[in-house]
Amino acid sequence: MRFDILTIFPELFASPFEEGILRRARSNGKIRIRLHNIRDFAVDRHRMTDDRPFGGGPGMVMKPEPLTAALDAVQAEDEPGRVVLLSPRGVPYNQRIAERFAGCGRLVLVCGRYEGVDERVSRSRIDEEISIGDYILTGGEIGAMVIVDSVTRLLPGVLGSDESAESDSFSRGLLKHPQYTRPRIFQDMEVPEILLSGDHAKIEEYRLVESVRVTLKRRPELLDHVQFSARERKLLRRAGLLSAKGWADAD
Repeated sequence: MRFDILTIFPELFASPFEEGILRRARSNGKIRIRLHNIRDFAVDRHRMTDDRPFGGGPGMVMKPEPLTAALDAVQAEDEPGRVVLLSPRGVPYNQRIAERFAGCGRLVLVCGRYEGVDERVSRSRIDEEISIGDYILTGGEIGAMVIVDSVTRLLPGVLGSDESAESDSFSRGLLKHPQYTRPRIFQDMEVPEILLSGDHAKIEEYRLVESVRVTLKRRPELLDHVQFSARERKLLRRAGLLSAKGWADAD
C-alpha cells in the first residue's frame, strides 16, 4: 500500500516512520510512504503557503494554489489515491474507517494547518475530511501518523505470528481486557488464577467478561453497537453485567 503525505513540515515524520512495525513494514515492502513538501509548489519567491482570511478574523488560511498544485502532481505519479484532509471539522476517526482505508491501494493524506485550508480546495480535491479527536492540534501531521500506523497494522502480513489485529481493542467494538505478565505476584497483587489454569475456553470467557466490564465502565456507549451471541449474553448475565432491562453497573 502507498501513503502520500502532503505537509509543510516533512521533517516531523522522520523518527515515527523509522521505528517498530512501521519500519518493518517499509523494509518488507508492505507499505510505501512518500512525503511531499507543499512549499515546493508555492508560486512566489517566499514559498508562501498561507494568507489572511477574506472577511477578517484571526489566524491564517492555507492558500489554494500550492496545495492544488501539490495534489495534482502527486496524483499524477500513480493511480490516483483517496485524498483525506486531516481537519478538526472532519468525521471522527475510528476502527471501521481504518479498516476501510486498509482496503485502499493508496491514501493521500493532506495535513491541514493554521485555521484550515481554502474551501475551494476542499470542494474540488478532497474526498473526505477526518478528525482524530475533539481537540485542536497545531496541524494534521500527528493525525496523518495515526492513520498510517492504524491502517498499516491491518494489512496482510504486517503483524507477526505473535501479534494479531483481530484481538485489538475496538476490533469488535470493545475495549481490551486487562493483561498480565510475569511475575505472578507483584507488590502483593496476584495474577487472576483463571489465566494460569491452561483452560483456554474458560480464559476466553473470562477475557470477554472483563472486556465488557472495562467497556461498560469507561466507554458504555460502545456497547450499543456490539452484537453478542446467545451464549455470550448468558455468560454476561451470569457475571452480573447484563440484566433483563439492560446493562448493569460495571462496578
